[in-house]
Amino acid sequence: MIFLFSQIADSTIKGITDSAHKVTDTVNHLAQQGAQQLAKIPDQELRFGDLLVKGGWVMVPIGILAVLGLVIFFERYFTIVKSLKGAKNLMDNVGVHILNGDLDTAKALCRQNESALSRMVLKGISRIGRPIKDIENAMENVGKIEVSNLEKNTGILGIVAGIAPMFGFLGTIAGVIKIFYDISKTDNISMGVISGGLYIKMVTSAAGLMVGIVAYIGYHILNMMIDKVTLKLETNAVEFIDLLEEPAK
Repeated sequence: MIFLFSQIADSTIKGITDSAHKVTDTVNHLAQQGAQQLAKIPDQELRFGDLLVKGGWVMVPIGILAVLGLVIFFERYFTIVKSLKGAKNLMDNVGVHILNGDLDTAKALCRQNESALSRMVLKGISRIGRPIKDIENAMENVGKIEVSNLEKNTGILGIVAGIAPMFGFLGTIAGVIKIFYDISKTDNISMGVISGGLYIKMVTSAAGLMVGIVAYIGYHILNMMIDKVTLKLETNAVEFIDLLEEPAK
């Protein structure tokens, strides 16, 4: 009896072992076939240029906004930097000639210096001899005009920062609407088709956000630089008035 049970157990274990080997061989065979099929599929890389083209017509206004934002930023940036550099040591040089009573030389220095500060100081020098209040008002008015000139077109950069992401979202929404419209007209629904259309349409949102972020950063950089110029104008205006009042002390 014991011998009979032993034979039955051995045959059962052998059958299970054989079945396990067959399953393993089948899995290995399927894996090899899958690897061979994947090897036959050509590699498809996502190229940035191709994605931009696939983004559709919305990429055109986004591209225009990107170029417009960059042009405005660099034009204003170099203008403001030039104004700041030109104002360096101007008050020290002009102040010496004002104290010596040589107003013509002081005016000549201001005319040679192309900066917002030089034009404001030149206006103050041309008003010497009038009441201090009139000189202050004249210089303040020139300062406001100069700051306004420095702020020229910076508002457009702020608009670009606001509407570029909106154009991106508009392109994505339009693409999604088209995808679901096409799905409603066919019975062949494939996740590959849906996901492929979605990732392409998301390109417009990514591009719009990228342009908006860059424009937003550039807008605030320019504003900080303009604030610096404004502070410098106010400080030098006070120094100029103190310089005029100094001989009377």
